[in-house]
Parts: sequence; structure tokens; C-alpha cells
Amino acid sequence: MSQDSMTKVVESGDLSRAKVIVAGTQRLIVTAALATVGYGAFLLAGKGICAGVLNSGGGLFDADRNIVVSVPQCSSLTQAPSGLIYVVIAVTTILAIRIVRRRASSVAEATRYIDRAAAGIVILAVAAVIISYAWFSPLPTTDWDGGGTLLFLPSGR
Repeated sequence: MSQDSMTKVVESGDLSRAKVIVAGTQRLIVTAALATVGYGAFLLAGKGICAGVLNSGGGLFDADRNIVVSVPQCSSLTQAPSGLIYVVIAVTTILAIRIVRRRASSVAEATRYIDRAAAGIVILAVAAVIISYAWFSPLPTTDWDGGGTLLFLPSGR
């Protein structure tokens, strides 16, 4: 075998290994992008209440059916995505690519690093959505006076 043909065989093997790593990196980036979009789209939520109604005589009732002179307050709560989750997804993607570049000594090891990072990103996005809805759903809109930030720990009532 000549030197040129041996070089082409080695280059062909290197190229196929590089293609596997590039394909894995592309999957990681697409997974991170889809997780980011999904997290942002599925986390938007809101709820509100107006604790009062008009009676037939034009007067106003509050939530306890007492006649009031002023218009009862309405409250509205909105849940939005956290920028921290976006940062963690981006940092995880960047670190995974750096770790592959620095530590991976084989294609299998590089693929394992990339697949673990992609799985971690998906788990983070799904867990963040589930935890956020579990936290937001039981928020009491009627007990809030409308001022400041409402932090509420769900309790088993």
C-alpha cells in the first residue's frame, strides 16, 4: 500500500469519527433550542379574580356578598419563564462542547458527554415547568392585597 492510499484511509476514518461528533453536537444544540422554546411556551400562565359583582340596583357586592360603596379590587397573577433557566441551558450546552473538546478521547466518550448534556437539558426544562405549575396553581388570588411580590409555599391543606 502506498503512502497516499494509507493517508486517505486514515483521513477517511478521522472524517467519519468527526462527522459522528459534529452530528452529536448538532443534536445537542437543537435539543437545547427546542427545550428553550418549549420551556418559554409552556410556562406562561395567569389567573385573576375580581371579588365583586353588580347587583340589579346598580350597587356593588364584595366577595362576601356585602354591599360596598367602592369598586372591589381585582387581582391578576402571571407566571413567566425565569431567565436563570435559559442561562443554565446555554451554559450546559457550552460546557458540554468544551468538555468534549478537552476530555473526550474517543468517539463513544464524546457521544456520551453530548447525550448526557442533552438529557440534562430536557430534564431541567421539563422539571422547571412541572415545579412552576405546582407552585403557581395553588396560589390564593383572593388573599393577596396586590402589593409587592407574592411568595407562596404550597402546603398540604
